[in-house]
Amino acid sequence: MSKMLPMAAALFFFYAAVALLRAAGSQAAVVEHTFVVKQVYMRHLCNDTLATVVNGQFPGPPVEATEGDTVIVHLVNESPFEITIHWHGVKQRLTCWADGAGMVTQCPIQPNSTFTYRFKVDGQEGTLWWHSHVSILRATLHGIIIIRPKSGSYPFKNQPHMDVPIIISEWWQRDLMKVDKNFSNGGSFSDNPAGATINGKLGVVEDNFVLNVERGKTYLLRLVNGALFSEYYFKVAGHKFTVVGADANYITPYTTDVVAIAPGETFDVLMVADAPPCRYYMAALANQPPAPDPQIPVFASRGIVQYTDMDRCRTQAPPPMPEMPDQHDTTTTFYFHGNLSGLPTHPLLPQLRGRIDEHLFVTLGKGTVCRDDKPSCKRGGSDEAVEVAYMNNVSFRLPDKMSLLEARQYEYGGGGNDVAAVVVEELPTRPPSVFNFTDPALIPVGPGAPLEKLEATRKATTVRRFRHNATVEVVFQSTATMQSDSNPMHLHGHDFFVLAQGHGNYDRARHVRTYNLVDPLLKNTVQVPRLGWAAVRFVADNPGAWFMHCHFEFHIAMGMATVFEVANGATPEDTLPPPPSDLPKCIHKKE
Repeated sequence: MSKMLPMAAALFFFYAAVALLRAAGSQAAVVEHTFVVKQVYMRHLCNDTLATVVNGQFPGPPVEATEGDTVIVHLVNESPFEITIHWHGVKQRLTCWADGAGMVTQCPIQPNSTFTYRFKVDGQEGTLWWHSHVSILRATLHGIIIIRPKSGSYPFKNQPHMDVPIIISEWWQRDLMKVDKNFSNGGSFSDNPAGATINGKLGVVEDNFVLNVERGKTYLLRLVNGALFSEYYFKVAGHKFTVVGADANYITPYTTDVVAIAPGETFDVLMVADAPPCRYYMAALANQPPAPDPQIPVFASRGIVQYTDMDRCRTQAPPPMPEMPDQHDTTTTFYFHGNLSGLPTHPLLPQLRGRIDEHLFVTLGKGTVCRDDKPSCKRGGSDEAVEVAYMNNVSFRLPDKMSLLEARQYEYGGGGNDVAAVVVEELPTRPPSVFNFTDPALIPVGPGAPLEKLEATRKATTVRRFRHNATVEVVFQSTATMQSDSNPMHLHGHDFFVLAQGHGNYDRARHVRTYNLVDPLLKNTVQVPRLGWAAVRFVADNPGAWFMHCHFEFHIAMGMATVFEVANGATPEDTLPPPPSDLPKCIHKKE
């Protein structure tokens, strides 16, 4: 008992500090940026590659604000492509029009056009990020969002000496629009990046990102996974981390020497410079499921942590590399994510412990549809079928005449033929059939394979509607259909509480008893384990049309997505305002 009291007391004071710091007020400000999107040549790996970037930078410029500030970003599109910018993880309370999900909340910004995004960063502190949300262009169109506390202090003992953005991404030397088209037409695992990057530097084969540190100081590493393809393991040789935030939410501090970060996730990590004053490698290594899943090359990058008093280093040897997990190790990420917990003081927790208004059981996998919308075709690897990704055997199709949010708005007051052209279906509550979802025998594709009779899928624009303030539970079930990958599922406009995760098939009668309803982790992106499941709950209290999708680019391009539509409440404070006057209009392309 005596050993537990100090820990309990420490956690009490930590939670109290969070509440006190959030209560501290200061004058809100307006943070204003101009983002000019254009194509520039960038040189990597001895090649000049034409890249679409913001303000000539890769990664793009940071957006730094204080909790409660208003952010205004003027986007000037000088590229040849249609563009939107999604402010990943920003809750967009009553500003769904600024969420930036192409054809979900807005039509894209056309070439030689402009649009201004306006939103507040309320009730969030920590690290988020922004990225393009039209096709695959987020490969180079992305950057970090930093939201600092009003008080200027953080609710943990070691106040950081300095913020250090760490954006893990990929460098592509392919025509990204062709890559996107390949995935939309069935996928091609020959389309791969040229390498992994840390803050835009390839590290292993080119210059490293260098972090200069002073011995004894604490550094707040703001980790972002901006990659299209892979979850990454991140380590620094000779150092440990304390994870203090996830997706701009404070968590119970967790000490580790490795962070597993999936596409779309962000983590705030404290690192104390307490090693002998030398140089140390930081490393990022992509993981992937083992064969028979399709295999891609090994992607890794590295940087340098360098002490300012290097003259006291007792060795001239090369910097030590951290010992990384194996590229096929998916156990480390399972336990890393499973060991994280949130704060037991969140005001929505009592509601989440009460009545659940909606239950969804959603399978995540891959299947096939017949080419040219034919009613039947040969499958099992036949050219007559196209590979797609799905949620409950429905592969998502974006509308092309009007955004879903505009269609939602005009349902109550006309809107013409374009609204009539937006045809939606309800996302099914459960999959059409029940089988052993995680049977590895379902991975191989071919004539006579066990998968063949299960792979039939259909395409539709799916929406799930929730009344305002409904409590929703979603259980995501990863499957082995055509692959056994994990699935980082991201919800726009809301955070959800991650109640539990597990391997194998979800069994409600057994697994509901494992739910953490005391201090569940609060996230906007949940890493659904390989051949496993994750259970989340959220309160649908933000009216609008919110994209829900896997953050692996090949999965979203192939249709692993849907839209959660939240109704207006009973008061003006719970009602989505009309669209801004400069909202981009859709350009109807000729067939």
